[in-house]
Amino acid sequence: MKRVWTSVLAIALGIGFAVRPDAASVKVKINFDKAFDFKQARTWQWNAQGAGQVILARSQMDDREAVRLRAEPVIKDVAGAELQRRGLTAATGAPDLSLTYYLIMTVGTSAHSAGQFLPSVPMWGLPPFSPSTTALEAVERGTLVLDFSAGDRVVWRGLGEAGFSMDLDAKKREALLRDAIKKLLEKFPPKQK
Repeated sequence: MKRVWTSVLAIALGIGFAVRPDAASVKVKINFDKAFDFKQARTWQWNAQGAGQVILARSQMDDREAVRLRAEPVIKDVAGAELQRRGLTAATGAPDLSLTYYLIMTVGTSAHSAGQFLPSVPMWGLPPFSPSTTALEAVERGTLVLDFSAGDRVVWRGLGEAGFSMDLDAKKREALLRDAIKKLLEKFPPKQK
């Protein structure tokens, strides 16, 4: 019985906590148009209006252009190599698919309060007390969105999301970005019936 309570406590304490920088992992979500035949797509090209966009919602001091200059070459390089491995070639004329990326970076928080897991009316005879914050952590979050479009409609969208610390060095951020692109494109093209 003690083992069960220990497991329940471990699960309860683990819910909602932010990803630690040493255990940063990319969570991937994919959506696609089931009516589109991906087997017919043989060529691709970056969006003609621009390969992508960087959106920063961290502070007013953020420099979007500096982040784009660091991230875009990595995104283009890794995505190009991964798509080539999947049998798609870069288009010289009109492509079957157009690719656009969105890199979104925000800051979130994770707060833990004393008594947050107790019921609102304690049945154990504990006096009610007002919860107070016992831990507060700021966590930088990044989301990479890859959109494949055919004509004017998006036919495949992949989102890769990860949390990391503010002081993560540039090489680790680049490695996390590379990992996100690879994990997203592992699911491209989607398996269709």
